[in-house]
Amino acid sequence: MALSTEQSITVDSERDIFSISGPRYLTSVDWKLPHHRRAVAACLVQAAYILDCDRQENRQGSNALAPAWWQFCHFDLIRTLVDDADFSIFGAIFELKPPFFIQNAPRFVIAFRGTLTRRDSVARDLTLDFHLIQNSLHRSSRSEIAIQAVRNIVSASGGSNIWLAGHSLGSATATFCGKNMAKSGVLLEAFLFNPPFFSAPIERINNQKVKHGLRIAGSVITAGLSIARKLKQERPIIEDSFAVISSWVPCLFVNPNDHICSEYIGYFEHRKNMENLGVGIIEKLATQNSLGDGFLSAIGRGSESDPLHLLPSAILAINLSPCPDFKAAHGLHQWWQPDLHLQTRQYMYN
Repeated sequence: MALSTEQSITVDSERDIFSISGPRYLTSVDWKLPHHRRAVAACLVQAAYILDCDRQENRQGSNALAPAWWQFCHFDLIRTLVDDADFSIFGAIFELKPPFFIQNAPRFVIAFRGTLTRRDSVARDLTLDFHLIQNSLHRSSRSEIAIQAVRNIVSASGGSNIWLAGHSLGSATATFCGKNMAKSGVLLEAFLFNPPFFSAPIERINNQKVKHGLRIAGSVITAGLSIARKLKQERPIIEDSFAVISSWVPCLFVNPNDHICSEYIGYFEHRKNMENLGVGIIEKLATQNSLGDGFLSAIGRGSESDPLHLLPSAILAINLSPCPDFKAAHGLHQWWQPDLHLQTRQYMYN
């Protein structure tokens, strides 16, 4: 592919060029096929990343790299979502062109990028990563801009045929929006790529007995801290906040070699194991509470909000394909590859 000198394409930005790195095999999208839907959602998140790269590199018009990522599957960009702190583009709203809007296809896709290590965005993104670790992302102006954009689209379209999609930090933003809409009875289809789960990396332990023992101990401690907090607040001990949003079933795409998201594998599997052991009441408390947040609450520094990363129900897709390193395991590009070895399980909260 010939590149103009004005574009100054680097090795890193070659991954941003659709004709080099995109799913060129996807010449026709079959909206009934899960891997087609996954690939399109991932590409639109990639477009959100590159929109801000184009902005920072001043790539405009025919030099802009982002449009190819939504045009290949017949979407239009109808709005960019701009952070009011640094004016970076952190998301975008896409609409499928009317002739291509058919059954099983989304009419709108709201896509959120993750942390972008570029000069004009890295400081703000790392600040939000820190908020995410502290379970305070919901207090950020970016989250407020995101949820208001989602509400506006839902209000205008009636709430049907709308997808949420995000990667890493963007997955957390999409989760925040999805949870909030579910509380009001609006269930949006969601594609969460490498969603952050902040926990000790128990899933990386090879010894199954040690792993299981640590998870049981963690559940008991977390349940105890939860009971203590609810008693201190004079709230009912069994307050099943998960039941409110249990009908929302986002699709989580995780890689076991990515320590940022791999704990979702153990989180859902352990919950099922605890139910099979007949101690589901302990896990019902533990699964709604973070051990770290429990300790922070015990010393008066906990968040008033439920931990963002804890979910009642989900479709969990695990990429078992060979992975060379952490960068590839956490990368977005893996999710539009045609030959992924995926293990998919559905978990529903009872």
